[in-house]
Amino acid sequence: MSNADSRPNGRQTVAEFGIAACQTTWPAGDNIDRLRCEISTVKARFPWVSMLLFGELVPLGPFVKQAIKLPGPAEDRLRELARHNRIWLIPGSMYELDGDSVYNTTIVIDPSGNVVGRYRKLYPFQPYECDVSAGDSFLVFEVPDVGRIGVLICYDIWFPEVMRTLAWLGAEVVLHPILTNTLDRDVELAIARASAAQQQCYLFNLNSAGGDDGLMGYGRSAVFGPDGDIIHQACAGPETIPVLVDFDRVRRSRSRGLHGLGQPLKSFREGAIAFPPYGGMSSSALEVLGPLGMPTPRL
Repeated sequence: MSNADSRPNGRQTVAEFGIAACQTTWPAGDNIDRLRCEISTVKARFPWVSMLLFGELVPLGPFVKQAIKLPGPAEDRLRELARHNRIWLIPGSMYELDGDSVYNTTIVIDPSGNVVGRYRKLYPFQPYECDVSAGDSFLVFEVPDVGRIGVLICYDIWFPEVMRTLAWLGAEVVLHPILTNTLDRDVELAIARASAAQQQCYLFNLNSAGGDDGLMGYGRSAVFGPDGDIIHQACAGPETIPVLVDFDRVRRSRSRGLHGLGQPLKSFREGAIAFPPYGGMSSSALEVLGPLGMPTPRL
C-alpha cells in the first residue's frame, strides 16, 4: 500500500503519521525542563515520531494558583522546544489566567514554534474543579498534507456531543490529555473506546502516572483505533506510547463501515430526527436533579 493517497483537492497526502503519547510521573510544579529531556529522548529513540502529546496539567502543575497568562514566558519556552526539535507539540494543559477567569487550556504548537490553536476545556470537572471557567469553542487543526486532529481535555469526553462535534468538524484523530486518580477510571476508558468507535477515529487517552507530590494520575493510558480496537493500553508507571497513525484507515472505516458493518457518521449525517436536547427546550426530568454541587453526607 502506498504511503500517499489522492484527496479531492488533487494533492498527494501522507497517510501515516507518528504520534507519541508520554505517560509521565512528574511532580506538581514547573516541568518544562523535564519536557525538554523527554522530547529529546523520544526523538532519539523514535525518529519517525512527528508529534508529542503530554497529560493534563503536566507543564506547570494541577493547582489553580499556578495559572499563567497566555501568551507569555511559559508558552514561549514550549514554543522553543517545538521549534528546536522540529516537532508538533501538545504539552498537556495549563491553567490559564484571563482577567478574573481561570481556564484549563491546551495549546498546539507546530514544528516552526507557532501556536496554531488554544483549546479551553469545555466541561471543568464540577463540582471539584470549582474555580475553573468553561471554554466555549472547539479546536480541530490541520497537519498539512496529513489530516485533521481534534483536542479535548479530560471530563469533556463524558459529553458525547464534544466528540461528535470534533468528528463533524473533520477530526480523524482526537488527542485527549487527562489527569484521573479516581475510581471512575474504568468507566472513562470504556467511554473513550466507545467514542473512538462511534466517531470512527483514533483516540489518544493520555493520563499521568503517579508522582508523590501532586500529579497523581492512575496511568493506564490507552490508544484506540477507528474500529474501537485497543492499539495499546499502558500500565501504571511511566511509559512512552509511539503509534504510527494510518489516516487511510480512518477514511476507509468512515467510508466502508466499522469492519465493513455500521457507518455511524454517514447515518448520523443523513438522519432526519431533531433531538429534543438541542432545541433549547427545558427538561423536567433533569430539573428535578437539583443544583450542581458537592455531594453531602447522608445521615
